[in-house]
Amino acid sequence: MRKLYVIGIGAGDPDQVTMQAVKAMRQVEAFFVIGKGAEKQELVDVRTAILTEHVDRPYRIVEVTDPPRDRTPADYRGAVEDWHDRRSALLESAFAEVDGIGGILVWGDPSLYDSTLRMIERVLARGAQTFDYEVIPGITSVQALAARHRMVLHRIGEPVHITTGRRLREEGLADSALVMLDGDCSFTAIPGDDIHIWWGAYLGMPDETLIEGPLRAVEQQILEVRARLRAEKGWIMDTYLLRRAATI
Repeated sequence: MRKLYVIGIGAGDPDQVTMQAVKAMRQVEAFFVIGKGAEKQELVDVRTAILTEHVDRPYRIVEVTDPPRDRTPADYRGAVEDWHDRRSALLESAFAEVDGIGGILVWGDPSLYDSTLRMIERVLARGAQTFDYEVIPGITSVQALAARHRMVLHRIGEPVHITTGRRLREEGLADSALVMLDGDCSFTAIPGDDIHIWWGAYLGMPDETLIEGPLRAVEQQILEVRARLRAEKGWIMDTYLLRRAATI
């Protein structure tokens, strides 16, 4: 492979694909797609629809099966490092099948809670393959959540804190936090009656669902809606902002 494009494609809405991303996709000869099983086939289907709409030249799909990982490990960092090693080895084998220009379509943006760039660096560090790669930015679920709720993520002069559900449980909520990767609904473990939540699932997709209000008043609704949606689809992607009432 001579060159690889790592292309952010947005949070789920095909209209979020940028012109820069379209120009990059139209140069790609082979797209590497990491499959996550039948339950998450919809994520592959969205990528396929984007390619069908925007790419006007022949290309092929090289499918890579995502290796399993322990979701509740005693050593979280060690488990993720092992998963990245196995994932990068599979990508390395797939890269060897392509002589020209490859591409990976990344949900959201490659810079935020995505392991693609780390795995590419692992492949290059092993030295068996040499290629150039370019990163194309995309709309994140953070931006999509803010737009759909018509809100500003920060107060005047204040920072934006982006974290995960696991870290929220460990550190608590000081003022406000944008939370991603929270399979355990960690907002239920945060004490206080002065917290507001802006929650969104499947942002930009046909099943997009939004709930907003005082946390204690709407948390049960979020739990019930989230459980129903996950049961119906077999998977869920959701993001939310927590903020104490005094700082809304």
